[in-house]
Amino acid sequence: MKKIYLAGPDVFLSDSIEQGQRKKELCQKYGFEGLYPLDNEIEDTFEHKADMGLHIAQANEKLIQECDAVIANLTPFRGTSADVGTVYEIGLAKGLNKMVLGYSNDGRNFLQRNLDELTGVRQQPNASYIDKENMALEDFDLVDNLMIDGGVHYPIIKNEVYQTGERFRDLEAFEACLMRLANHA
Repeated sequence: MKKIYLAGPDVFLSDSIEQGQRKKELCQKYGFEGLYPLDNEIEDTFEHKADMGLHIAQANEKLIQECDAVIANLTPFRGTSADVGTVYEIGLAKGLNKMVLGYSNDGRNFLQRNLDELTGVRQQPNASYIDKENMALEDFDLVDNLMIDGGVHYPIIKNEVYQTGERFRDLEAFEACLMRLANHA
């Protein structure tokens, strides 16, 4: 049975264990085994929080090394882009030649999210945009930063979930990734 690492900010949900279980059940439905980051058993015996955090990072890297594929929740998290930890996991998986799929429960592309959410954005005479630091806004009609879109093997699946509290719980696009992966196998 192929193993799939389930990357994303879902681990920060108040019901993160239950969300992970829902994802793992969907994986089983398609003949896969889901590896959820919170499956790692981490003892709370560390003297410093930083040591515990680094131990968790190593445990998650080990799960990625053991998997055959990664499905990443790329829904914007605490900003206009995907969760930075999830992006790191995509890069690691890509570097290990793992199959990487991604989805976002925000239907807007990266430029539109930046235009909607950043303050101080100005349009230039050439129709490009700059932010309040006078830095260009990326405009490639992609879901996220070009390196994130470029890090997945198929186009990122977009879904529009704007109901507060549901953007990180809705699994329609996640299941579409599972179907895509099942058809690839």
